[in-house]
Amino acid sequence: MEKRNRLIAIGLIAVGCLMIFGRWIGFLSIVALLLLLLGIYRTKSGKIKQGYTLLGIGAVMLLLDHLVLVLGICLISLGMFFVKSKGLQQGKNHLQKQNFSSSFNWDRSPWVMHSLSAWHVLGETDLDLSLAMAEDKETIMLFQGIFGDVDLHLADGYGVEIDAFVLFGSIEFGSQRDTGMMNRLNWKSPGYESSEHRVKVSVSYLMGDLDVRLP
Repeated sequence: MEKRNRLIAIGLIAVGCLMIFGRWIGFLSIVALLLLLLGIYRTKSGKIKQGYTLLGIGAVMLLLDHLVLVLGICLISLGMFFVKSKGLQQGKNHLQKQNFSSSFNWDRSPWVMHSLSAWHVLGETDLDLSLAMAEDKETIMLFQGIFGDVDLHLADGYGVEIDAFVLFGSIEFGSQRDTGMMNRLNWKSPGYESSEHRVKVSVSYLMGDLDVRLP
């Protein structure tokens, strides 16, 4: 019964997409959408690697068939990033970066933690707070873009607030994992307000994977 309901849901989504975007959809787009839907189904079924492979192939096919549409999505995402960054950072001194591809490997050696806003089409972020040395009492880190993979290792001694949204992909928090569409996480560590050092992490991707490891 559960499998049947999933297939019905996927069919309804497919029909809805055809009704909305039918005038722009050709054969290549239909195949790409089917691969995206199959990728979502595979990730929800627990076949994570296979699901991400199908999602990636479908996204590339859409990119080839609808370059202008994809560029428009990127511009909208970038505009939303500027608005969100301004609201989160509230004029405080921070580093702001916009790149096609970004990689932050802060899990191998001690590193200085500072407020950051980063937007990218492709991004990979590894943060280990047990190795971090805070510059300020409050640090705000924003990671936003199209495709992203974030691994966040929490540590005692830091008050942490996480606000994350992944349209397609997964969010893993401790032993709990949510996959598929419209994944969201809002969490604040106990005693956050009274912590000597506080860290706010905001993550937003169209397609991505967030893994939060508890201390």
